[in-house]
Amino acid sequence: MTLAFVKYEGLGNDFVVLSAAPDALGAEAARRLCDRHLGVGADGVLVVAPPTAGGDARMIVLNADGSRPEMCGNGLRCVAAFVAAERGARALVIETDAGPTRCVVGADGAVEIEMGRAIAEGAVELEIAGERLTLARVSMGNPHAITFEPFPAFHALGLAVATHAAFPDGTNFEVARVVGPREIEVVVWERGVGPTLACGTGACAVAVEACRSGRAPFDAAITVRLPGGALQITVSPSLDVSMRGPARRVFRGELDLGR
Repeated sequence: MTLAFVKYEGLGNDFVVLSAAPDALGAEAARRLCDRHLGVGADGVLVVAPPTAGGDARMIVLNADGSRPEMCGNGLRCVAAFVAAERGARALVIETDAGPTRCVVGADGAVEIEMGRAIAEGAVELEIAGERLTLARVSMGNPHAITFEPFPAFHALGLAVATHAAFPDGTNFEVARVVGPREIEVVVWERGVGPTLACGTGACAVAVEACRSGRAPFDAAITVRLPGGALQITVSPSLDVSMRGPARRVFRGELDLGR
């Protein structure tokens, strides 16, 4: 079985994007495609399927380990850019496992997305390998655990946090640092992926918690800097979130799923 695909990236968060039926790929196929030595190489696979609820397309995300997260902000920008290029439309509704999202693809290639309403789920305290952490939990349709405290052992302990029993379905883990009135630096351990150059929903979750805790203002564009680049996030007092950032096509190719 051969399928055409497009490689996209958003701030270095890279994806294999393809138009297919929702069940065209299983976990093993996703793992093989994402392998950076034996496959195409990616943080995840984005299946663009026919809509089921009146949108323009449906996005299904498969992580590099084959798991299926509810939402992916950088992936959503890539899917919006992909659908816009295929259809010549700039205003789109993309259906996700976390609900429909409105996207606008700008002439400059940046994509603005209405990410929906965040849910603040309270704090949790963990002790891992001698480190005591207080993490703010925020849902962007997928789970996030956030700290603004220095955490030098991020790469050593990120997996332990992301898979801790306190999070039955796992969690994305963000370490954030406020560097200006409207500027935050963030590193992310992405559930099912590991350390990643960028995470759109993670940037949104951090901005939400920054606004809730008085570290950043509501109703203002906040620059969230990730290792792969910056996103602009705006949070309303009701915790409705919008995100603006780039999505770029890297190359096209074909997949032989029978090999």
